[in-house]
Amino acid sequence: MRFKAFPRALATGLFASLSAAFLLAGQAAAVEGKLVLYTSQPNTDAQQTIDAFKAKHPKVEISFVRDGTPRVMAKLRAEFEAGAPQPDLLLIADAVTMEGLKKEDRLLAHDKADISAYPAGVHDKAKFWFATKLITTGIVYNTKAPLKPSSWLDLTKPEAKNLVAMPSPLNSGAAMIHTITLNSNLPTGWGFYEALQKNGALAAGANGDILRQVATGEKLYGMIVDFMPIREKAKGAPVEFVFPSEGVSAVSEPVAILKTSKNPEAAKAFVDFLLSKEGQELALKQGYVAAHPDVALPAGYPARSAIKLMPFDAAKALADEPAARKRFSAIFE
Repeated sequence: MRFKAFPRALATGLFASLSAAFLLAGQAAAVEGKLVLYTSQPNTDAQQTIDAFKAKHPKVEISFVRDGTPRVMAKLRAEFEAGAPQPDLLLIADAVTMEGLKKEDRLLAHDKADISAYPAGVHDKAKFWFATKLITTGIVYNTKAPLKPSSWLDLTKPEAKNLVAMPSPLNSGAAMIHTITLNSNLPTGWGFYEALQKNGALAAGANGDILRQVATGEKLYGMIVDFMPIREKAKGAPVEFVFPSEGVSAVSEPVAILKTSKNPEAAKAFVDFLLSKEGQELALKQGYVAAHPDVALPAGYPARSAIKLMPFDAAKALADEPAARKRFSAIFE
């Protein structure tokens, strides 16, 4: 039995496709050397992320420094001052910090990063930083609370008087993003925070402390990042989490490459992995809402279509932060 010869055009196209495949394979194999990651991820998440990347790029040796974003940035600032920044990559809590670094010309653009699967506005348009997750802030309430909130404005009602706790944006980058987002999107703007203050809301403590206060009944309502109360509810804590009807703010735990990276090609491969479907499914396994729109949500979350994200402009937020800090201080202190 004889096989028919391929048409010349088909053969040429097949050869080109195979050549491209071998080229990509060669590029992947060529990624090697050392990488240093500075991150605010929990230690377990950071190690899982590194292990998954190394499974694809075993010749890359990665070390990481983990701390909260403010401390990570303080360490990095000191290294900038000394003229010896150590990290190749940053994977931290918020895009506003990344915008600041971008404005200072500290970041390296990854022009070839494939973000075609993502909706517009998720990543930096110029490809200096990329969202890896969507960690939203909504309302947690104790299951014994008489008022079952569905709107941000419910926290200003008489039933919630002296019973609301929230992180202060003066001490938390995520809380600052949340404050600026709400002020930009709620019709009442700063009037919402003025009403909260008049209603006895307490602006202090981190997310873990907010959860503790609401779970114990010390307070009945709180503003908090989504995954903490959802995870604790699954463990039996007497709490419920609400995505308010007006929408929620989100921090995106962005990743970026430092302009001073000693191994930019390996750093780009790390970013590519985080943006890939496989990398985004790892975020799901860790219990987070992946930024990729085709990845399912963790157990305990509603459908992705039921979560309304409020618009957020990181560059504008960076410019607005000093004024927002001053205004919040005037209201609550």
